[in-house]
This record gives sequence, structure tokens and C-alpha cells, in this order.
Amino acid sequence: MIVGLHHVALSIPDIKAAIEFYSGVLGFEVVQQAGWNRDFPLADKAIGLKDTAAQMAMMKLGNAYIELWQYENPPPQPKDGDYPPSDHGISHFCLQVRDIQAEYDRLSAAGMTFVGPPQDFGESWAVYGRDPFGNIIEIYEPPQELNLPNM
Repeated sequence: MIVGLHHVALSIPDIKAAIEFYSGVLGFEVVQQAGWNRDFPLADKAIGLKDTAAQMAMMKLGNAYIELWQYENPPPQPKDGDYPPSDHGISHFCLQVRDIQAEYDRLSAAGMTFVGPPQDFGESWAVYGRDPFGNIIEIYEPPQELNLPNM
């Protein structure tokens, strides 16, 4: 039985810079870190790759987890930093916010780029942006009745 979504994983080129961004800018906290250098056959079997070398950080904010991966082996291929959200695969993840304009301003000042200003959908607001590694992050202020409680 599936009971819910546990985490979203992102492959990134620099684990230290990613932890700094996701904790310092977005407010996630590091709850686990691990790494290995081609000496973890159990991980190779679970991941489906051979002779992996990687560093991982599990980050938590409220009820959401993000898992950051920096692979050294096999050598990762960079994704086009301007990939459109219409491409197949994971297109984006969404962070629920309160006061979207204030978060948009804060995140813009911290180096996130956005497609434009937040858009008013009547009872909700949303806009897509990119983290420093090109991953698409939506910020979303839902209608009042769908707000998550303060955590």
C-alpha cells in the first residue's frame, strides 16, 4: 500500500553549494548526509548503476523532503539549464508559500531566476523559477482553504 510521497531527488553538480542554497535560501534543514566512492555494491544494485561514487544530502522543510545527489561516478551529463517544463520527466517541484510577492522578491535577491512576476489566478498565485543548478521550482500561494497549517 502506498501511503504518500516521501521525497523528490535532484542531481546537482555541487553538493556544498546546493546545501547552502536549499538550507540558507529556501529554509530546508539537513537531516541526513552520506557518501561513498565506488565501494557500495548494495547502493549500485538499488540504483541500477555500477561502481557509483556519490554524495547525498536529505533535506526537510515542513512535511516535504528533497534529496540532493552529487554523482562523481558514473560521470553525470549536465541537463540543459533552460529545459522547458514541457519536456518528459520530472518537470518541477512546488513550494507552498505565504505572501508570494515577498518570497518572490527574497528569492530573486538570493539569485533565483523567474519566468516573470507571480501570476494571479483569482484565489491563488504562482510562478516558476530556477535554482542555481537549473532545476525548476514553482512557488505557489494557494487559496486560503488549501493552506497548510503553520509548521
